[in-house]
Amino acid sequence: MDPIIQLFGNQAVIIRQSSCSAPSLVLGIFIVINRLRYFPHSLAGFRRSVAFLCLLLAACLSASPPARQVSPTHLPFTAVSSTVSPRRTSTPTHTPRASRTPMPTSAGDSTACLPLNTQRTSGKVIKIVDGDTIDVQVNQQTYRVRYIGINAPETTNSAPPGVQAARVNSGLVYGKTVTLVKDISETDQYQRLLRYVLVEGVFVNYEMVRQGYASAAAYPPDVACQIVFQAAERYARENALGLWAEGLTTSSTVASPTRTVNTRSATVGSGGCDPAYPTVCIPPPPPNLDCADIPFRKFVVKPPDPHHFDSDGNGYGCER
Repeated sequence: MDPIIQLFGNQAVIIRQSSCSAPSLVLGIFIVINRLRYFPHSLAGFRRSVAFLCLLLAACLSASPPARQVSPTHLPFTAVSSTVSPRRTSTPTHTPRASRTPMPTSAGDSTACLPLNTQRTSGKVIKIVDGDTIDVQVNQQTYRVRYIGINAPETTNSAPPGVQAARVNSGLVYGKTVTLVKDISETDQYQRLLRYVLVEGVFVNYEMVRQGYASAAAYPPDVACQIVFQAAERYARENALGLWAEGLTTSSTVASPTRTVNTRSATVGSGGCDPAYPTVCIPPPPPNLDCADIPFRKFVVKPPDPHHFDSDGNGYGCER
């Protein structure tokens, strides 16, 4: 039998079955005091009581739970990882540089402006007059042809800009068979045919401007391709091509045209004519035109008068 049970009986059994806690210690001390009260003169009883208390304390010490380990998640500070994070490096960003104006197509879309329902004639170029004028042989007859919508430097006194423009024009068309495309007017005041010129897939009027050897010049009512020519001139100017490279294509080298259109060929109802002006052929805007831009005077104007030729509202335009 357990010696503790022999000394203290059932009370010791209660203590043994109890967990080592404050109530268990109080109960043990109570048992010892109770024994000493009933056996105050017994030395053996006193020894037993002391032995019981020592055993009880030893049992409590041996039964003490291990020290609590603090979980990393309960730490009052943030743990520092031993893994070294890679150093952040800045990614170089590419700053785009200013680029040249995109090159317009040589022919392709540039010819989309050409009239489809006007006269087209083929002939062979037999002479280069300058950068915007050529002689073409059609059915054994020679015609002087002026390019519509552009103006090249004059060759007067063999001025270098004019000579360069004539040389480029020669390289494009001389000795070749070209297609002549009419817009609205037949001829100018000098009886030159007014035509767009095509050769081997190249729109010559456009190409002269795009390469920088001519400027865009509007001569109403023949303005079907004027927007295309203006875009080509802007491209040549911004990229310093041809005569623009040395600033030669200026008002001093490109003569300001004063061409008079042969109005006999301006047929009412022709393609590109605005119905607001039924007795003459004036294209609709853009661009916006004023009376100084056209050769017609005192012609019928109907609403909505997109160019505002009828300033006094009496039904007639450009009366002065």
